[in-house]
Parts: sequence; structure tokens; C-alpha cells
Amino acid sequence: MTVTAHGYVSAIQTVIDRIATTQVGNVSQAADHIVTALRAGGLLQAFGTGHSEAVAVDFAGRAGGLVPTNKILLRDLVVYGGQDPQILEDEKLERDPRIAAQLYEIAAPRPEDVFVMASQSGINGGIVEMALLIKQRGHKLIAITSVEHTERVSPRHPSGKRLADIADVVLDNGAPYGDALLSLDSGGAVCPVSSVTNALMAQLVVAEVVRRIEAAGEVAPVYLSANVPGGDEHNHTLESRYAGRVRRTA
Repeated sequence: MTVTAHGYVSAIQTVIDRIATTQVGNVSQAADHIVTALRAGGLLQAFGTGHSEAVAVDFAGRAGGLVPTNKILLRDLVVYGGQDPQILEDEKLERDPRIAAQLYEIAAPRPEDVFVMASQSGINGGIVEMALLIKQRGHKLIAITSVEHTERVSPRHPSGKRLADIADVVLDNGAPYGDALLSLDSGGAVCPVSSVTNALMAQLVVAEVVRRIEAAGEVAPVYLSANVPGGDEHNHTLESRYAGRVRRTA
């Protein structure tokens, strides 16, 4: 595929089309788990590290998204957990299994909460440890990952497991091994896929969750943009239902 803007659009469209045909059942299962959790009074807890952190942000606290959501981020260790800010200077922090227990404790999930975790490779120690902890505590777990990538690399967790081995539902983001889509004649590749398709996965799931809620004659708890008249009032009213459980930061 030619390394041009048009080449990327063409290539990413092929991936998107493949997701639209192969992931329908998995998206449906994920939506069912989330609706069950929300009806039980639970929250959707979303976690990602590195570029996959964007998935947590896509799920939690954005216009057109669900209100009963939390994003779990590595910087929570500093903001809420009292860790030295220097811990965030470690670019390999996501590989450390020891971060999982504190992040889970900071999130303070209830038994009825459901988790979504995103990781392109699904192999790093902190990701796998968090997934294991989530399942040990009895939560449903939805993974967004690249099946092609994760199957071609060795897990970095002592258990020998990958995120995809642990999750109840696996959403394949369609990204290739190494994530980048357009090959270079000089070697390597450019233009990653997962940032686009992870966001797509998040919104496919949200659409199916809202469809189920509305089909049952209920009103989905959905954010308005804070930058339209009445947005703040609408959003604060909905957030008050989950006081002390939904965290929103700058």
C-alpha cells in the first residue's frame, strides 16, 4: 500500500469493514454485559495504558458517551494514590504487575461493575495482572486488543497469560502485528491502526448499549456536550446519581 494519506484511508477502511463484519457478535456480547452491570447499579470501568489510554477516555466522561463510567489511568497512582510523580517517568511502568492492585483499589469498584481493558499487544505485566485481579474479584471483563499481534508475541506476565486469555469477551481491533499499516521500502511501517479502531470499538459498544436501554423503554444516561447551552446542568444532574463513584478530572 502506498505511503500517502489516500493510501492510509484506503487501508484503514479495509480494516474497518472487516471489523464491521467479524466483530458484530463480540460487540453484542460486550453490550449485554455492560447493560447488565448498569441495570444492577454498576459502573463501566475503563482501563488502558500507553496509546490505549485513549480508549478509557473515549468511554468515560465525553459528549455522547455513557455517564456511569470511570477511566482508570496510570497517573491515578499519583493523583489519587500518593505515589511520587517520578513513577510516571518510567516508560515501562505498564510492564510492572505491582501497579495493578493499587489501581484497582483506587478505582474502588463495586461487585456489579464491569471492566473494559484495552491493550494492542495484551502481554504487559501490569495489564495482565489487572485482568487477573478483575476476574478474581468476580467482574465481567471485556478486552480490546489486536488478536494478530497478541498471538505472535510472548506474554511478559509470570502466569504466561495474555489479556485475551482472561477476558470474557475479546474485541479484535484488527490492527496488524506491530500496529502500523503502511510498509516502507526501507523497512518497518508507518501509520498505526489501533488508535482509530479502538475508538471505533468503543463507540460500537456504546451504540449497542444505548440501543438496548432505549428499546426497553428506558432513558439512557448519556452526556451532552459541556459546550452547548444546558450541557453542564444536564450532565451534573446525571452524575449526581453516581455521587462519590464517578471521577472526573481535567
